[in-house]
Amino acid sequence: MPLKVLILGANGFIGSSLTEAILKQKDWEVYGMDVGDHKLTSVLAHERFTFVEGDITINQEWIEYHVKKCDVVIPLVAIANPAQYVQHPLRVFELDFEANLEIVRKCVKYGKRLVFPSTSEVYGMSPEDVLDEETSNMVYGPIDKQRWIYAASKQLLDRVIYAYGIRDNLDYTLFRPFNWIGPKLDNVLEPKEGSSRLFTQFISNVIFKKPIQLVDGGSQSRSFTFIEDGVDCLLRIIENKDGAASRRIFNIGNPDNNVTVADLATIILEAFRHYPEYAQNAAETKVLSVSSEEYFGKYYQDIHTRVPSIKAAKEALGWVPKVDLVTAIRYTLDYHLAHKDYELVA
Repeated sequence: MPLKVLILGANGFIGSSLTEAILKQKDWEVYGMDVGDHKLTSVLAHERFTFVEGDITINQEWIEYHVKKCDVVIPLVAIANPAQYVQHPLRVFELDFEANLEIVRKCVKYGKRLVFPSTSEVYGMSPEDVLDEETSNMVYGPIDKQRWIYAASKQLLDRVIYAYGIRDNLDYTLFRPFNWIGPKLDNVLEPKEGSSRLFTQFISNVIFKKPIQLVDGGSQSRSFTFIEDGVDCLLRIIENKDGAASRRIFNIGNPDNNVTVADLATIILEAFRHYPEYAQNAAETKVLSVSSEEYFGKYYQDIHTRVPSIKAAKEALGWVPKVDLVTAIRYTLDYHLAHKDYELVA
């Protein structure tokens, strides 16, 4: 029997890409929910996809019915934008922790497999050069740095899920995305500063002839991972051949794409020079340094480096990321610059 997969947050960056990949590459049935569907237009009519517009905090009967009905549950609904951690910490906690805890408990109740998104942010300011799922310590700042409410919420859910695995034999996999990028991450044609993650914010700034702002000089480094590589790993986790992913935690990132934020800005500007319509924009884009307090507010604190060990995913799942950073940026620009009219109305 084909797997039945429930994806909550199916219209998000990961959810929409995962849904499309499943329907294209597998024979599984997908049931999806989200508050919108504009990233799913190409698959809404697919015979193996059932979508309902809804909110996980409201449509709980629908969710419970489909948790019972499906084999694998993937809750992808969360606020995952650093600006939001600082500006709306309680909203982050209520959605990312409280609402998702209810879904976790339903998986326990009905004995369903849970594939849950942790985050690279759980490692916080760990001083380790390479972050390991099993051994790395998680280090956060003081209480007044409210940006850590996201990481703390995610970390506590990791611990709760792990404990349910021990006590109630919950079959789960926790996956930790490391700065996944690609088409549909955010709307690059939203010109408001801070509305997007830094990758798409930089692209938006070039399009709108705004300066690229490097928080605290942009010396922080990140390991950027192309969405198709990440989804490839997720498909292996969902398939769970020989139980290789059960009760495991996997970093999903590309350590070969580790660059500073300042270097990322340079690479994006260079990429734009291959698009005649925007080459002049790129040539005229200024790159400025701004303090983290000025950009995010006084409740912000940063992470200097974030490089994953991916040994676990390589050994257990046979997964290796393939797309280099320059290619990932090119794919992203190809998509968004070809869908300008669509994005303006989406």
